Amino acid sequence: MTGTIAIVTGGLRGLGRAMTLGLLEQGHRVAAVGHIPEDADEIRGLAGANAARLLTLAADLRKPAECDRVFAETRARFDSDPAILVNNAGLTFTFVDPARFRREKPQRFWECDDEIIQAVMDTNFVAADQMARRAVPLMLKAGWGRVINVTTKLDTMNRIGSDPYGPSKAALEMATEIWAKELAGTGVTVNIVNPGAGANTPGMAAEMRARSAAAAVPLLVEPADMVGPLLFVVSRAAGDVNGFRFDANNWHADRDPKTLTRPAGFTLYPEGGWD
Repeated sequence: MTGTIAIVTGGLRGLGRAMTLGLLEQGHRVAAVGHIPEDADEIRGLAGANAARLLTLAADLRKPAECDRVFAETRARFDSDPAILVNNAGLTFTFVDPARFRREKPQRFWECDDEIIQAVMDTNFVAADQMARRAVPLMLKAGWGRVINVTTKLDTMNRIGSDPYGPSKAALEMATEIWAKELAGTGVTVNIVNPGAGANTPGMAAEMRARSAAAAVPLLVEPADMVGPLLFVVSRAAGDVNGFRFDANNWHADRDPKTLTRPAGFTLYPEGGWD
């Protein structure tokens, strides 16, 4: 499957850049959206000859008008609607609490200020919601589409000191389950592709990188590891894969992808209720 138009948010660096390059290698046309315009030059260089199928955009996706502009410019450049949306843009712990590895104890939720809470929720959940609500009607009209959300592992969502990053990703996790149920049978699927562990990206603290480098087995997932599961869930072969999550650190190219997943969302109580 080649030539499909994809939008990758947070697509100019880190995980998003790796996924953008992976999609380009497969022949897709990609609009990579970031918030730092200078990142565009680097990804264009890395794309090489594939840069002819790459559109780079700087936008603040927390603003509805900016989401509209991304879709308009993507359509104008590629003369068609996007059929793949990767919701990867996010503010990480480096933004929430830059000093977290130097603290004696984790930052508590009441120590965060209003601006941080609003910025993280708006970037990590609201922007993804706004982009999906613009993309899905186009996909439904075409009868085919793929929405991929990047959340995080459960113990990052609910551990002490994870607010508001964890709750913002938990919201997107639950939205994935809801969206998938509402789109069942339409030809449009919604799935999650995650690192499954900390990721070696610009948002990762230097202290964690040093700890990973010193470990017998690296603690951090490399951005390129996201490409395998991403390319599977956007493929025609994944047409019946809807409402699942795939973790890059559990991905094995020589195994059936459908054995490497679990449902998106949360199980709050055992089937049949508590004893």
